[in-house]
Amino acid sequence: MIAKTVTDAVTSRRSVRAFEDKPVPLDVLRRVMDTARWSPSGCNFQPWEASILTGEPLKALQAKMASSAPQQPEEYPITPADITPTYLARLHELGAAMYGAQGIARDDAEARKQFVVQNTASFGAPALMLVYFPRFMGPPQWSDVGMWMQTVMLLLREEGLDSCPQEFLALHGRLIKEHLGVSDESHIFFCGLAIGYGRHEEAVNTFQRQRVPLDEQVKFVGF
Repeated sequence: MIAKTVTDAVTSRRSVRAFEDKPVPLDVLRRVMDTARWSPSGCNFQPWEASILTGEPLKALQAKMASSAPQQPEEYPITPADITPTYLARLHELGAAMYGAQGIARDDAEARKQFVVQNTASFGAPALMLVYFPRFMGPPQWSDVGMWMQTVMLLLREEGLDSCPQEFLALHGRLIKEHLGVSDESHIFFCGLAIGYGRHEEAVNTFQRQRVPLDEQVKFVGF
């Protein structure tokens, strides 16, 4: 489905975890990335940087990650150390829906492990965007990078493409930077973005996602 409105793009975007074996045209990616340059950023810093891989360069990186252990120390904490039960419950709810849709039982440790390993291959996506930025950037700039990535994901929907943001790849941040020729001293690796045409009939791409009710998150004052 090609998103025809912003609302279509927002509501049809989901983290796709099964892709068709179909290449993504370079001109489409260039169009998306060129438009995404207009994303907002504090002080107009535009702190985001990225490399987009496909073909042999992507396969070579995936082979390196598949044969390497997660780095120590970690690139950054993906889950806050003092996270509260409210947020953990949302994580567990997502996991139950995702694994349940695939018929993977809670106690099937091997099947769950194999599914996690698919992160390394970006779930078969034919293109992978790898996002990094200068280490001196602070929390406001991390937020800017997130806004830029959301813009990219919505523009991909306009092109009929799907994506999956992958913080998981930060477990191999230094290896990825070395593969790309990016300095580990000057840059931090943020995440990957798997890009391709989703296999929408797959159970892993069809389970119901939950969202917190609006009034639990947003207050309207003075209206």
